[in-house]
Amino acid sequence: MSSSLCDTIWLSEKKKNLLLLLMEGPRNIEQIKTSLNVTAKAMMPQIKILKKQELILQKEDTYELSEIGKLVVGNMLPLLNTFEVIEENKEYWASRDTSMIPMDMFMRLGELGECMVIEPDLNHLFDLPREFTENLAKSRCILSSLSYYHPLYPSLYSKLAKSEVEVELVLTESVFERLKHDSPGDLQSLFDSENTIVAVCEESLGIPTIAVTDRFMYLCLFDRQGRYDHRKVMSFDESALRWGRELFMHYRKSAREVTDV
Repeated sequence: MSSSLCDTIWLSEKKKNLLLLLMEGPRNIEQIKTSLNVTAKAMMPQIKILKKQELILQKEDTYELSEIGKLVVGNMLPLLNTFEVIEENKEYWASRDTSMIPMDMFMRLGELGECMVIEPDLNHLFDLPREFTENLAKSRCILSSLSYYHPLYPSLYSKLAKSEVEVELVLTESVFERLKHDSPGDLQSLFDSENTIVAVCEESLGIPTIAVTDRFMYLCLFDRQGRYDHRKVMSFDESALRWGRELFMHYRKSAREVTDV
């Protein structure tokens, strides 16, 4: 039975797409034709097979998932989402050191959704990506962890701290020390802001940068050789924002809040 179900779902794009469509709710044949861009003649044999497998039910002229169908499709979705994330940027993920991402979160990588890999050209290698800075300026709530000192970060975050934006930063000890010596005025602006929390983690975070706002999720990872190659992942999907907040909090819980230099 299980082998037959696998063949039914994975060996037919039409059946798979119909099951995913019905996960959103019941549909009649006209709605199915429009959504999947198919003809009734092409779709009816697929519907017949899915009904025989008891994955879908027919109520008058409407089709919907059975309870078994909901179970099967509900477990299909995470795998399909993971396929999409990996296939879109296969070389990037194959070359990343993901060991610092908790295993349970790594297994949910599909939640990043429609993400993009930002690769700066050589003329702007040390600039912060425009996609990052522009969307950060429009954000109202920012969670960010920093494992390395970038000369543009202090002024960027201190400027945000002086506005109405809620900012929570997790810094490594080395980044905190660098801020104290190289950017004391910006660091003091962070401490002076009522909407800003600064926390320091004594241990290495193992991830160069995490930034999660109410608009986007932004992640930098080392490559497998432990090098930082300036490539970042960014996603605007709500599921990616939830995933990113969870990753941030994983590191936040091991950091201590500081209130002065």
